[in-house]
Amino acid sequence: MARVVELNYFPVKGCAGTSVTEAVVAPAGLAHDRTFLVTDQDGVFRSQRGTPRMAVLRPEVDTAGTRLTLRVPDTDPVHLAVDVTAPRRDVTMFGRPYRGIDQGDAVAGWLSDVLGAPSRLVRVPPEHDRVTDGETPGTSGYADSSAVLVTTLLSLSALNERIVARGGQPVPMDRFRANIVLDGWDEPHAEDFARRIAVGNCELGFTKIAVRCAVTTVDQRTGEKSGPEPLRTLAGYRRADTGGVAFGVKFAVLRPGKVSVGDQVSVASWAHR
Repeated sequence: MARVVELNYFPVKGCAGTSVTEAVVAPAGLAHDRTFLVTDQDGVFRSQRGTPRMAVLRPEVDTAGTRLTLRVPDTDPVHLAVDVTAPRRDVTMFGRPYRGIDQGDAVAGWLSDVLGAPSRLVRVPPEHDRVTDGETPGTSGYADSSAVLVTTLLSLSALNERIVARGGQPVPMDRFRANIVLDGWDEPHAEDFARRIAVGNCELGFTKIAVRCAVTTVDQRTGEKSGPEPLRTLAGYRRADTGGVAFGVKFAVLRPGKVSVGDQVSVASWAHR
């Protein structure tokens, strides 16, 4: 039986994550996950695809989600009281329109200086009613799609064996920016076939295989692109039916609750292999 070995949430989409030993899981995923979005002046979201330096920008949010601190090395941090009442503004993510609550000029100026390009910070509105696609309907904040991304240590080990065999350096799990990391299943990529799982007192439903992008080539410690791995090796054995390469699985939240490191995972249904 698999168990939880790592939990992460990412308060600002595209920026560093926070590892925790337990987390509240709401309908939109782990509490505070992808609640904030960095955009350009036109409201188009920024990500590590085009701005890899975002990886070293470390957000800290209080339990209530009312205060946010942003830090980068060798720069004074910025602190702000989270605004949920300001006028909404249009933002765009992957060409789709959403709304965001602008967090003001002070943090916008700080981000613009740190990232070297005009930037603003928005928060997902309380009335956010996004419906995510995939096999199981759900919702999420500013995540790429579904609420929860799950990976396993055995899948990473199998990938790294192939990378090393071709002369490359193994990649760490943080390249995949997973919310829940599992260990204990007896074959790599078993997560691909789990359709309904219970973990802690939460229940998750499969939505889709996670198709990976160039963000996985960014060193999350330095904020610099580090070469073709893991995409080059994944392309040799993990081609997705819909195009691209796959690693990990996305789930919608069927029953909110709490999940902790060490919790066992019970699979209520598997797909045919």
